[in-house]
Amino acid sequence: MTFPVRRSSRRGVRAPAAALLATVCMLASAGCGTGDDDPAPTSSDVKEPVSEGSAEPEAQEPSESPTETPTTDEGTVVPIYWVGDGPGGESRLFREFHRVEGNPLTEAARLVMGGGQPDDPDYRTLWPQVEVADVGATDGVLLVQVAGDGFTERPDGMSKRDAELAMQQLVYTLQGVQQERVPVQVMRTADDVPLLGMPTAVPVEQASALETLNLVSITSPEEGATVTSGTLTVTGVANSFEASGPCRLLVDDVEMVVQPYQAEGWMEDRLFPFEVDFPLEGISGEVVVQCETDDPSGGAEGDGPSIDTKTITVG
Repeated sequence: MTFPVRRSSRRGVRAPAAALLATVCMLASAGCGTGDDDPAPTSSDVKEPVSEGSAEPEAQEPSESPTETPTTDEGTVVPIYWVGDGPGGESRLFREFHRVEGNPLTEAARLVMGGGQPDDPDYRTLWPQVEVADVGATDGVLLVQVAGDGFTERPDGMSKRDAELAMQQLVYTLQGVQQERVPVQVMRTADDVPLLGMPTAVPVEQASALETLNLVSITSPEEGATVTSGTLTVTGVANSFEASGPCRLLVDDVEMVVQPYQAEGWMEDRLFPFEVDFPLEGISGEVVVQCETDDPSGGAEGDGPSIDTKTITVG
């Protein structure tokens, strides 16, 4: 299968993010995701100087019973879902891994709800700064306690769809931390005080992955990573036509190498892990890794492929 050349859709490059320290997120019974099955990086996956690698252990669905998120003295690595542009400019969720200290559920919620910044400058949060008092699992619900009664209505410029997607940011993130597909409910200082114009009396279920997540997401290398010459292993998750699609290495918007990936499945309502290797001979400096879903129409129909990019340095 051949893939057409596509230029990077990236807008701007931020200073490289600091590499994550070695992690301990290898779970015996579940990966560190919900709608996608690409597990969190583990201590054995991190190869210096590459940050946040992933060896893709056997993907599994989140367990039906609570699973403790492993924590060390250095904190806990948690999945955080940010918003980026999908095909046609439609907002979709993309995942990064971040290290937090303290209660992983509470700190993950604080990152999503306006208190954190993504490593990838293509991502953002839809949340204004909302104060999170605590998050805990109780009676089959992940309960988010929000202090105060601000943002009862949507901020100016926020559509109803964006408000719903903001809530899905929170739902996917907390379910990924908890490793359990349970609903999320916001508790305010008074009963049934709306948040972003949405009622809080009823728990929110996870929405369809195919309608909410970007259909391709790069796990490693992470944004801003520095890698050595040799072979670059790119890992991620996707749901693409016939489970395949292209990954490209771009230098100054010029395609240097293209390699097809083959994911572990497609069509089901989730994303599937993939891995592809790139030879780095003759490539150095700032490089954009770009992975896409397959576009059988070649751009003749629809809004084109889903795309994710990471800017790295090869040295």
